[in-house]
Amino acid sequence: MGINKAARIVINHCLKKSIGTIVLGWNKGQKNQIELGKKSNSEFVPIPTARLKERIAQLCSEYGILFIETEESYTSVASFLDGDNLPNYGEKPNDWKPLGKRIKRGLYRSSNNCLINADCNGAANIIRKVSRKLSLDLSRLCRGTLTCPQRVYLWSAKKKQSNMDLSCCVVSA
Repeated sequence: MGINKAARIVINHCLKKSIGTIVLGWNKGQKNQIELGKKSNSEFVPIPTARLKERIAQLCSEYGILFIETEESYTSVASFLDGDNLPNYGEKPNDWKPLGKRIKRGLYRSSNNCLINADCNGAANIIRKVSRKLSLDLSRLCRGTLTCPQRVYLWSAKKKQSNMDLSCCVVSA
């Protein structure tokens, strides 16, 4: 799938659901000197995420959707439910330690042993980084929301129509 199509899918979803703001967590140079292993590097590093970000931002301005980019350091390791402090990159105090922990792929445990979706925890922390600027009330964002996220299908497979009647499209000379 190309950059334009992926960005268009995101924007169309926002327009369809009346979503007026996109918040994107971003760390500049996040793929520089990355060491994920030979196979993971070959699959992850070539993805042009910066171009996708720029295209989404461009389409947001065209369609009146607010686009906010924020740095996302420590959002995956900090616990949203415990209200961990979210330091910016390079500003982490020496004694800072998250209260929760990612225990396996896709699962995060808070300090009171609540299990939540790890990606939802990170996303909630990214939103928390900009919540004051946007005057967002995050009180409704609770454990239930973070435990079983609603799956969003941005696209669905279309059935192949092989026996179409094209008689209406035929032009005779």
